[in-house]
Amino acid sequence: MKIHYTGGPVPADIAGPKKHKLCVQLVHQIQQMHMSGGRGEKYIDFGYNLACCPHGYVFIGRGAHHLPAANGPGLNSQHYAVLALVGDSGFTQPNDSMLHALRDAIEYLRDKGDAGNEIKGHCDGYATSCPGGPLYAWVKAGAPRPDKPMEKPIRLVYKDSVPIWPGRVIKLDDPYMQGSDVHAWQYKLKKRGWTIDVDGIYGPQSKAVCASYQEKVGLKATGVIDEETWDITWSWKPST
Repeated sequence: MKIHYTGGPVPADIAGPKKHKLCVQLVHQIQQMHMSGGRGEKYIDFGYNLACCPHGYVFIGRGAHHLPAANGPGLNSQHYAVLALVGDSGFTQPNDSMLHALRDAIEYLRDKGDAGNEIKGHCDGYATSCPGGPLYAWVKAGAPRPDKPMEKPIRLVYKDSVPIWPGRVIKLDDPYMQGSDVHAWQYKLKKRGWTIDVDGIYGPQSKAVCASYQEKVGLKATGVIDEETWDITWSWKPST
């Protein structure tokens, strides 16, 4: 099979915990572009067999046992085409969830589509920059599944309209931690009047706001959201 990328800009925040709708929109946009002849060739439908997004989902395009239209003239009968929703700008580095999805797609096509063992980039055999540097490096490394298992999404439990601490310590990490717990905490701080992006991603700005908030409420300014910081976020009342 051949691995592809979009070859255009992909929203930089597409991997955010509340952003899967952007993946759906992008797949539809690519389908419409293929059917309208936006790249000089008019396809009957979405050109790829499968597409993978940074939230770990695999979209079925043409599916197994169907000829793709994305590998190039004379090449589509030799390989399936699997698209990763990374671009040449914006979101360009596949995350672990996307790599897990790509491995799922590969294993699906081997199991259901009688695909062979060969995994190549679109650029192997066709003059193109696709699938881009970061994704092609992964292909050249043998397309390994990440060592780290795909994390289950954080699900908040509410009691009297207050989210109970979900059990994980939120801190600045590489890659940045993200999830519904980060989003809920950012939203509450913004409601309290702090200037903070509510994107569900715990980056340097969130850490700085957390440390400032901890200092304001009498906690040690660590910039780490532990259980005590989480609880006081919803229980603290500002002095009048």
